[in-house]
Amino acid sequence: MGEAQLSGTVSSDTVTGTEADAHASFPLHRRWTCAIDQGIGWVVDLTASALVVAEIVILGAGVISRYLLKNPLYWTDELGSLGFLWLTMLGTISAYRRNGHMRVTLLRQRMSSPCGSISDVVNTLVVAILALGLLAAALWPTVPPETDGLPGLIASIASGDFFATGYLGQQATDFTPALEIPRTVEVFGIVAGLVGLLVLALMRLIDSRPRCVLCTAITAAAVGLVAYLGRDTFAALGNLNLILFFVVFNSVAIGIGIPIAFAFGAATISYLLLVTGVPLSIVIGQMTDCLSNLVLVAIPLFVLLGLLMESAGIARRLVELIALLVGRLRGGMYIVLVAAMFLVSGISGSKLADMAAVTPVLFPEMERRGYKRTEMIALLATSGAMAELIPPALVLIIVGTVCSVSIQSLFTGGLLPAVVASLFLIVTALIRAGNGGSELKATDGAKSRWRAFVVALPGLALPFLIRFFVVSGLTTATEVSTAGVVYTLIVGLLVYREFDWRQAYPMLRETAVLTGAIVFMIATATAMSWALTQAGFATTLADVVEHAPGGKVTFVALSIILFIVLGSLLEGIPVIVLFGPLLFPIASQMGVNQVHYAIIVVLAMSIGMFAPPIGIGYYGACVVGKCDPDKAMLAMIPYLAALIGALLIIAELPFLSTILL
Repeated sequence: MGEAQLSGTVSSDTVTGTEADAHASFPLHRRWTCAIDQGIGWVVDLTASALVVAEIVILGAGVISRYLLKNPLYWTDELGSLGFLWLTMLGTISAYRRNGHMRVTLLRQRMSSPCGSISDVVNTLVVAILALGLLAAALWPTVPPETDGLPGLIASIASGDFFATGYLGQQATDFTPALEIPRTVEVFGIVAGLVGLLVLALMRLIDSRPRCVLCTAITAAAVGLVAYLGRDTFAALGNLNLILFFVVFNSVAIGIGIPIAFAFGAATISYLLLVTGVPLSIVIGQMTDCLSNLVLVAIPLFVLLGLLMESAGIARRLVELIALLVGRLRGGMYIVLVAAMFLVSGISGSKLADMAAVTPVLFPEMERRGYKRTEMIALLATSGAMAELIPPALVLIIVGTVCSVSIQSLFTGGLLPAVVASLFLIVTALIRAGNGGSELKATDGAKSRWRAFVVALPGLALPFLIRFFVVSGLTTATEVSTAGVVYTLIVGLLVYREFDWRQAYPMLRETAVLTGAIVFMIATATAMSWALTQAGFATTLADVVEHAPGGKVTFVALSIILFIVLGSLLEGIPVIVLFGPLLFPIASQMGVNQVHYAIIVVLAMSIGMFAPPIGIGYYGACVVGKCDPDKAMLAMIPYLAALIGALLIIAELPFLSTILL
């Protein structure tokens, strides 16, 4: 975002990669490489968009059958999970083609032209090597077949016998329970995505300077060979390898601009290949399990829901209503900004989408009334951090999924802490209202407010309906997101009549891009988390925390510091996926309520993610709000202090997270 590129996500929330770049493909210069790139893009975008529609239809049919016809279709979840895996991998291709994967570009933007070119080649080479390595892990046999020389090997490959003992061949004997679809269909989805990534990476390498590519490839091959021959040395290092591969390697890779998902994947396969005897097929297995998780299907549906809300005019009318209700106070538009983020946030699950829905409506009016843009940006960014607690935020869904915490409880537990954080921000904003801002015109009377309320009512009902159905347990997050998409379409078409069908395909395409950017990172982070766990990292961390003085209080304090730092360095989703499964069991052993702990770490992580000078979310707010990041940094200090104060209150008073459970 700005200095940290957020091309393709709207949050995480991670995104990063920026939403603004999501429609522009990576520039290629040769005619034939451009033709291949555009051909892949056309096929992938069209297929992925169709899969988004298919997911809505399939899961919608399941909802109707289960709740209206009282005759559940057990195969809808199964087919929905399968379609989601393919959608993610195709979206991963599309996101890579558009530079839409989350990455940090702070260092890359400050490189000179020659160094920048080398960095770009290194980044592309890492993607190509990772794709090739994962393809080998999926297809290569664990037991080499007996063949009679090269002709026998070719015949074995042609007949498929060569792959019989590989991960792909092993899955051929496993079938889904309801539809009895062979699990190889899932593996083919991953293989298709990896092949697409590999081809696109090769096109970029071919389009780069030949000398730069050759020198970089030779250097990479030499480093790889030396590392492989020095496996005994790595084995002697013991747990220091965890720091070498998962801290140093990842820090360097992410620092030079390699997308976070690919850095995680490269670190994991490097560690497994050089330090352990574990077959790389375990990475494919972990990724497949992650991409088959039905809970994550809510991600593309909520992303699409957020885009539909903006296109249908719902977001704009909600913001206008809040402005008329409280905007007459001096500094009242600050209240409007926080309240708008509270209402809109969590619906799309993406902070960039939420901020993009609010800023076009509020910022021009606020600036016209004398509010300083730096103050607006600071409040927008910190409101985005607060809004990670508001259901049905994707981070809460992911916490529940990877840490085995009730998602319904997280949705309920996040509401009151979000209110507390909002009040801290509002009080801070009102104290600073002397920095500019006039009240609304006196002509905005009760009649205008009542008219705005009636107009906004159809859209106003949506956030409350979604939260009611999920929090009450009547529907799952995935099911309610499907219903929300249908409801928003109806409101946009029949009530507000603003929805333009010409926007449908771009929205479906962007949904696929964001899904690929977010979920592929979750998949590689899941594999990395498995490697960390198997290496005994969780046990070591538990021992350190257990022997720290102060017990539970010290553990919570260390967790707050850890997640603020990690949130600023990485991004919300990978932080939760990597460290959540390691720390939540420790919290439980120490008597910390799981929901309370989840709220603490999510808010701490969000503070880090939106804190300059590193936090990705801060730069995303600057991009959306069209403000120089350097100018708004000082304005962030009091609002970040307010959020930290709210976090300490929430940590000290567990009932704020549990009283509504």
